[in-house]
Amino acid sequence: MTAAGAGGAGAGGTWEGLKGATDNSERASQRIAGVVVNYESGPSLTRCIVDLDRAGLRELVVVDNGSTDGSLAAAMAVVPEAEVVRPGGNLGYGAAVNRGVAASRAPLILVCNPDLEVPVDAVAALVEALDGDPGCALVGPLIREPSGARYPSARRFPSMVDAAGHALFGIFAPENRFTRNYQRTELDDATVEFRAVDWVSGACFLVRRSAFEEIGGFDESYFMYAEDVDLCWRLGRSGWRVGYAPSAEVTHLQGRSTDRHPYRMILEHHRSLLRFASRSSTGWRRLLLPLVAAGLAVRTGLACLARATRS
Repeated sequence: MTAAGAGGAGAGGTWEGLKGATDNSERASQRIAGVVVNYESGPSLTRCIVDLDRAGLRELVVVDNGSTDGSLAAAMAVVPEAEVVRPGGNLGYGAAVNRGVAASRAPLILVCNPDLEVPVDAVAALVEALDGDPGCALVGPLIREPSGARYPSARRFPSMVDAAGHALFGIFAPENRFTRNYQRTELDDATVEFRAVDWVSGACFLVRRSAFEEIGGFDESYFMYAEDVDLCWRLGRSGWRVGYAPSAEVTHLQGRSTDRHPYRMILEHHRSLLRFASRSSTGWRRLLLPLVAAGLAVRTGLACLARATRS
């Protein structure tokens, strides 16, 4: 039952109307394959795939990147009908998603981190947003942190100035204007509706299989981080749009697996940023890449220092 349907009945709507809304949601979900990448996610994985199972997806695929914490077995005991893909090791996020997509057939793909809470009505809202814009290949929801704050999941491709300012000040002064511009903090406004954006977080999104396969899926040269930026960038270059649908809300309990190897993740993050900068820079901007590399090296050290002070 969707939240919208429940509200309609509670406000004096008919049960026929409620049933119609539920039927529409069920028909929408039958066009979706859910792909969840797991790595040492603990109980979060079970909660996530139970949510997706309740949404009535046509297919549900869990790609396990070599977990040893028992999370996969616990989840399969609760939702045994989910298909499991075991690549035999930790391939990284994008490569694992590609394996999950290849194991499914539905025309729409819902990609999820395992540490997500995904209400049924959020799935329906994502489908509605994608159906409403045939030129949109991929749409992301509003992602909330456990505190209820909006995570900046819809962002710009930063200009050189914003990228430099965010790199220099973002760790210790996150409210600086460069970071605010890059992270599009104006989207915190509760009245924001569906709109085109440059890119959305890979933690949760719905994508057309045709578009995903057209550009070859995720670039597997990224192990973690920036693969979502790269994916959206390549979709844009192929003529597709990327959308942000705040009517769909999910909650991200971040850092369940990355906290196990924080310094490696910091290094991978900045390495991926440099890879994307190298790929996407053209003309005279390529002359700045050595400066970008030096700046990212400094930022890596600062991020490690910030992490150490929090430990």
